[in-house]
Amino acid sequence: MSESIHGHEVIGMMNESGLTYTVESLRNAIVGRFGGSARFHTCSADNLSPEGLIEFLAAKGKFVPADNGFVFGQGQACGHGDNRQH
Repeated sequence: MSESIHGHEVIGMMNESGLTYTVESLRNAIVGRFGGSARFHTCSADNLSPEGLIEFLAAKGKFVPADNGFVFGQGQACGHGDNRQH
């Protein structure tokens, strides 16, 4: 079994791309970057499929509606992990 990938990696991918996603296009981007068998975890969930991660993030209100889809809401990430210079 492959190593679990933190959901922040997907959030980073979304932010870096500058794209607006639909559920289908985000799933395709996740599979394209991390592989179809990749498993994901967050600070409060683990063993998520790409679809499961998308559902989890959506249920937590992490996506902001945009033209024809959604983007990751800036400031919506948990406080974990991104303050590495301490």
